Amino acid sequence: MTIEIRLAADRDAAAIAEIYAPFVESNATSFEAEAPTAEEIRRRVRETSVAYPWLVCVCDDRVAGYAYAAGHRVRAGYQWSVETSVYVHESFQRSGVGRGLYTSLFAILAAQGFVNAYAGITLPNARSVALHESMGFLPVGVYRSIGYKAGAWHDIGWWHL
Repeated sequence: MTIEIRLAADRDAAAIAEIYAPFVESNATSFEAEAPTAEEIRRRVRETSVAYPWLVCVCDDRVAGYAYAAGHRVRAGYQWSVETSVYVHESFQRSGVGRGLYTSLFAILAAQGFVNAYAGITLPNARSVALHESMGFLPVGVYRSIGYKAGAWHDIGWWHL
C-alpha cells in the first residue's frame, strides 16, 4: 500500500465531499444542515489554503481522509491560534490516517508560527476525544446545548493543544 499525505488540490474535492457527507447526514458530528457539494468543498479548500493548510491522506490513489486548520477568531489578537478538524473515510478509520494527518498538519502549523490549536468535538464522541488526547490535546471546557440538530440539543467539548 502506498500512502501519501499532501496538500489538498481541486481534484480532491469530490472525495472530500464523499468523506464528509456521512458526518453531516447521519449524526450531529457536524452542525451543517446539508452536505456540501464538491464545488463547495473546492471553494472552501481554495479559500482556506491562502493562510492555513488543508491536507489529504491518499492510500493507493484513494483519498482516505483530510485535515485542515482555520482561523480561531477574527480579531488580530487571535492570529496565532487555529481551529483544527480531521475526517477519515469509514473504510480507513482506526488505521492511523487521522494521526498521520494531524502529525503533518501540526508540523506545518508550527513552521508557520502558530502557537495554539483548538478542536471542537460534538459530545459524546469517544473516538474523536481519544484521537485528540493521544495527540496531546487537553480538555478546556464544554459549551452545553450549543447546537441543535436531528431533533436534539448537543454539547460541544473544546480541546487545546
